[in-house]
Amino acid sequence: MRKERSNILARLQGAGTSVLHNYKWYVLTAGAFAVAAVVAVGGASLSVRATERLLLNDSLAALNEAAMDWPEIQVDGLLVTMNGQAATEAERFRALGIVSAVVGAERVIDRLSVAPSIAIAAPQFSVEMMRNGLDVSLIGLVPESYDVTNIVRQIEGIGPEVSVVNMVETAAHAVPFGWERSVDYALKAMALVPVSKISVSADQVEIFGLAESERQRDDFRQRLQRERPRGLIASIEISAPRPAITPFTLRFVIDGDGARFDACSADSQEARAAILQAARQAGASGVLECTIGLGSPSPRWQVAAVAAVRALADAGAGTVTFSDTDISLVVPNAVQIAEFDRIVGVLENALPDVFSLQAVRLPPEEGELDAQDNTVEFLISRAPEGGVVMRGRLTDDRLRSALLSMARSEFGLSAVEMQANITPDTPEGWSVRTLLAVDVLSYLEHGSVRVRPTQIDIRGVTGDLAASDRISQILADRLGTGARFNLNISYDEQFDPVAMQPTPARCEAWIREILAEKQLTFDPGSASLAADAARVMDRIAEVLRDCGRLEMEIAGHTDSQGRLETNMRLSQQRAEAVMAALLARGIPISGFEARGYGPEFPIADNSTASGREANRRIEFRLIGESAVAAREETGEDEPLEQPDEADLEIEVTIGADDTRRPQPRPERP
Repeated sequence: MRKERSNILARLQGAGTSVLHNYKWYVLTAGAFAVAAVVAVGGASLSVRATERLLLNDSLAALNEAAMDWPEIQVDGLLVTMNGQAATEAERFRALGIVSAVVGAERVIDRLSVAPSIAIAAPQFSVEMMRNGLDVSLIGLVPESYDVTNIVRQIEGIGPEVSVVNMVETAAHAVPFGWERSVDYALKAMALVPVSKISVSADQVEIFGLAESERQRDDFRQRLQRERPRGLIASIEISAPRPAITPFTLRFVIDGDGARFDACSADSQEARAAILQAARQAGASGVLECTIGLGSPSPRWQVAAVAAVRALADAGAGTVTFSDTDISLVVPNAVQIAEFDRIVGVLENALPDVFSLQAVRLPPEEGELDAQDNTVEFLISRAPEGGVVMRGRLTDDRLRSALLSMARSEFGLSAVEMQANITPDTPEGWSVRTLLAVDVLSYLEHGSVRVRPTQIDIRGVTGDLAASDRISQILADRLGTGARFNLNISYDEQFDPVAMQPTPARCEAWIREILAEKQLTFDPGSASLAADAARVMDRIAEVLRDCGRLEMEIAGHTDSQGRLETNMRLSQQRAEAVMAALLARGIPISGFEARGYGPEFPIADNSTASGREANRRIEFRLIGESAVAAREETGEDEPLEQPDEADLEIEVTIGADDTRRPQPRPERP
């Protein structure tokens, strides 16, 4: 039993020794493997870090070389992650391309973003308004909040037959500054010009239009300039087609009053210049007019007209009249027959084939109207007040009724008085001549037409610069080129509706005329307008009301008596009182300035009572954009430059706490 126990213990002891030995071996083996694993892991880690550092450095170097320092590079093994915000999509792709070329595109992780773009700017809003009579088209882009239907309603309000094609689109943006002002001005222009194309933007309006005549063109231009809002850029181009002249007429006269055109037509600028040059060489002076128009009967009109004017100049007196290709040369009997034949021969050889010449040398008895001519006449006259009187001889009652009806339809029912008597013994063609007299008188503001058997005399005043041309055309067309008539017609601007349209320069001149008749007066030593100044203020206000928006300076002036500081203050107060009086009369004065000059700019001698009275005055002077417009209108030079420091006025002490600082001496208004 003991022996068996001992054997068992011996076997257990041996087994333990063997197990211990095996354990030690396993421990040593495991340790070796662990050490090897640690070494391997450490080596791999070092190798990976070296690779990552190499990729990072190469990527950053490539980016720096391309001057791109905004991307952030992170390397994880062989993978490269790019972070950062590119300014544009192109910059993003460029950075990706640079790094991909270094490490390979398949190992680049793109986490780049692009900076948000700037908010979309508002579009350039604009509208094209095109009008051809009753048809109007609208094309363009306007703000969504702007009421396009309002534009359509205003255009349709031009006339009941006006139709509008609206092709305007909208965009959801705010209405730009000045948009409403530009559209309102464009609508006024469209209502005025029946054939037009108007381009509208917030700060500019371009107007292209077509007028029926040069007078209408000038009228359109002036009215559009007057209506233009302050600060708005406006381009105005109104053209007028050449008028159709029928018949194509030219009438040149040399008599005791000198050389002149009663009518002149030309088919080109070159022809006009050549004809006027020939007229000046023949003795004509002053401003010569020659209308360029359509309807010339021959492309060689210039050759014929110049030759005829020179022929009359050789004769020294008479008339030459063209009616299309028919030419009439009439010279007095004082021209010698041999000289007359020579002049006619030279002219006939110079005329192109298409023209026909009728040359007349008046016989002695026809050189002056004889007594018989004076016994038969018809006279129609129009007074400045508008009354029309007809007297003289008429053929029969039918002619008298026709003349009366024609005159009443032209001048008014109550304006015409018939004093002519019936005499069957009248010259041939008397009815045509008398009816023609009524037509001719309609071109005159006032004057007379005297019809005699051998001649018609027209005298008067007109507001139409082309009146002489038109009258000559009518007489030549109705009576033939050989008809004898004298024109003594003067032009007066006050009857010209175009010339009397208010412009800045004219408005300033009209106010000066009012003040020249009677100056504004004030109570002695006061800034209160005197009682008799109210009428003058009313007249000035009436002018300004028609002139629209202007920029003007109201300048107050005094004489030299009294203290300088008192006069300066008083002149300023009086200028301000005039401005207040205009405002009280409903005149827009936002562009007006009141300024007192005291005694600085006398216009008369202050040593006399009359001189001092003249120096105490109010003056109106255009300034700013209105002054610029006036200079463009009149063609005057630019104003003088501002004075330098040597022209500064001295300080004037007004009170203990009120000192007038040095300022440039103003120009004399």
